[in-house]
Amino acid sequence: MKSFWFFDNVNLFNLLCPHKFKEYKQCHTFDTYKKSDYVYFEEDAANKIYLIEKGKVKLGYYNEDGTEVVKAILTKGELFGEKAILGEEKRNEFAQSVDSKTSICPIGVDTMHDLMRDNKTFSLKIYKFLGLRFKKLERRLQLILFKDTKTRFLEFMKELCEEYGHDCDKTGDKVIEHPYTQKDIASLIGTSRSNLNVLMNELKEEKIISFNRKELRLLQKIA
Repeated sequence: MKSFWFFDNVNLFNLLCPHKFKEYKQCHTFDTYKKSDYVYFEEDAANKIYLIEKGKVKLGYYNEDGTEVVKAILTKGELFGEKAILGEEKRNEFAQSVDSKTSICPIGVDTMHDLMRDNKTFSLKIYKFLGLRFKKLERRLQLILFKDTKTRFLEFMKELCEEYGHDCDKTGDKVIEHPYTQKDIASLIGTSRSNLNVLMNELKEEKIISFNRKELRLLQKIA
């Protein structure tokens, strides 16, 4: 199954950064952020899109009671703020660096539209990306609405395997070194942290997973 949490391991930075286009290279710069620095806030003007050159960025929003909801954690080569291409005027989410040094390539919406108008192949790749991103969001919503918490968690583990997993030479277990906290995972699969903690401990007792703060291990194949 294709990943719906991320953009299929395609390094969009290599594809889309204006540095790849001679007419924009001289006037283009990168922005650097420290851990917990915000790239933008909710209600900020949506006049740029962003490509991650290095580091990680968390996307999310706050509920009415101030609770943070994490939508995604994106890594090198991924794009965010893309709804500005389609005419979004204000952000409905925040973007925050979660690495000690995150480097981002900002692209003005006007520049992006120029690139899309002047390069048909480039334009088609952008629309393909947007379509895939919306399909992933739709699938995620279907999982949250129609699947139980255990199924949602195990589906998410499959995705983490594709993104961050490797085989342990000694045991053959799938080892997942991931960037998420339990709070992040709970938000992404639509449950509470306490419910997730109970579920993970149940799966640990069933010898399906083991875990610590920085890694998860899949001890048997998820059907």
